[in-house]
Amino acid sequence: MTIQQKLIKLKACAEAREWANGKTWPEIFNTCHRGDWLLWLFKKTNPNDLKELIRAKTHCALTVRHLMKDKRSVNACEVALKFADGLATKEELDAAADAATDAAYAADADAATTDAAYAAADAAYADAAYAAADDAKIKNQKETANICRRYLPIEIWSIDEKE
Repeated sequence: MTIQQKLIKLKACAEAREWANGKTWPEIFNTCHRGDWLLWLFKKTNPNDLKELIRAKTHCALTVRHLMKDKRSVNACEVALKFADGLATKEELDAAADAATDAAYAADADAATTDAAYAAADAAYADAAYAAADDAKIKNQKETANICRRYLPIEIWSIDEKE
């Protein structure tokens, strides 16, 4: 199965599939300009690597920490990093995620997730990211892609283009 076939099978968005068309997996990994795409693909291909995913998502969320208006969002990031390091339980993560989701809804953010394990970083990011201008969003997408490459190195991905 080619990486393009895998993206279709996983139901990647049309924009991501179009961008990835004709690229090898290493090319995609090394040149992807969107952290959210890399996070999505890692979640789909490495479903058992929750701590690694949470660590990467949280560091992505922290790129907009200066815009977080609610302490619950900041706390969710802190608890998520502790969870990734094995210093917080799933229950503590879920509680922080629920609080951050409430903060996101209270701020009229439209990106809260229903999966509490992932909500800590998502809701914290939503608390601030959607207030940024388009240029800032593009810059942030590139920054978060680099963060993903740092915390989710290609060697840990479960992607085999020869499947």
